[in-house]
Amino acid sequence: MSQSSDSNAIRVLQYLLWPAIFFGGLTAAGMAFEAAHPVFWFNVVYLTTVAIIALFERLLPYETSWLEPDGETFNNLAHTLLTKGLVQVAASLAASGPMLIAAHVQPISARFSTLWPDFLPLPVQVVLALIIAELGLYAAHRIAHERLYFWRFHALHHSVTRLWVINTGRFHLFDSLFKIALSQIPLYLLGAPLPVFLWVAAITAIAGLLTHCNIAMRTGLLDYIFVTPRLHRWHHSRNRREGNTNYCENIVLWDQVFGSYHNPDRPSPVDIGINGRVAPGFLGQLLQPFSRRGRQELMGRKPAPLPPVTQAAAPVEDQAAQM
Repeated sequence: MSQSSDSNAIRVLQYLLWPAIFFGGLTAAGMAFEAAHPVFWFNVVYLTTVAIIALFERLLPYETSWLEPDGETFNNLAHTLLTKGLVQVAASLAASGPMLIAAHVQPISARFSTLWPDFLPLPVQVVLALIIAELGLYAAHRIAHERLYFWRFHALHHSVTRLWVINTGRFHLFDSLFKIALSQIPLYLLGAPLPVFLWVAAITAIAGLLTHCNIAMRTGLLDYIFVTPRLHRWHHSRNRREGNTNYCENIVLWDQVFGSYHNPDRPSPVDIGINGRVAPGFLGQLLQPFSRRGRQELMGRKPAPLPPVTQAAAPVEDQAAQM
């Protein structure tokens, strides 16, 4: 009887975890935005959410083997700190800086700034902005999978062989900047106010932590609205037909519209990764896409062997003897 009660309690917990962490994190983010230093307090909320997720990854893991060290923790943290920090700076510049300038520029900037429906309640504005930003994220993500030029940067994110909260921010700098351009510039051109940018950033940050977590959650109907861990594990599958699906990052609207939504009735995969390989160090991973040999390694192609030094330096008479 006690075992049955325990299993029922765990089942209920599995259903409650995703909405509790997601909406709890956003509630705390709202409180941070009302504080004197909103960015600082949001970072506190973000790190607290990371700690909560990390705890439940130990208590209720989806895949126990993903708890074992893989030697990439330092690189994951370094990529997270670099790209996430620059994303915050870029978001601030894209929202507040250009909008302050636009208020003094005539007449085009003034016209752009009046396109946004700021008469709507803020929650409605946030939903609208999320849909627009999600289309940019979807486009950037799909392009990164379908165009080799962009895949060489995005491959870093897919190179992990396990999913857990620490590798949420494992993106190449150029990959992150590409997503910023396609998702935030349209909002800037429409004249979205700074609070809208803050809320979209908060939703994306909290959702990103959850989609990459290693927790055995039951998301049910949420899979048809939000991007959940279950859906994102399909996206990280080593099987390309499964991996080239579920490109959305917050809500699944555009995957549904463009036919890339994938949610079969079976457990999502644990065999994740890429056929190629990434460089072993943080700096090496940043530089790898810029060299021919590095790109070949990322694509899973064997680099052409270099000619032996002895052959290249062979005397003329030796070459003649070989003939």
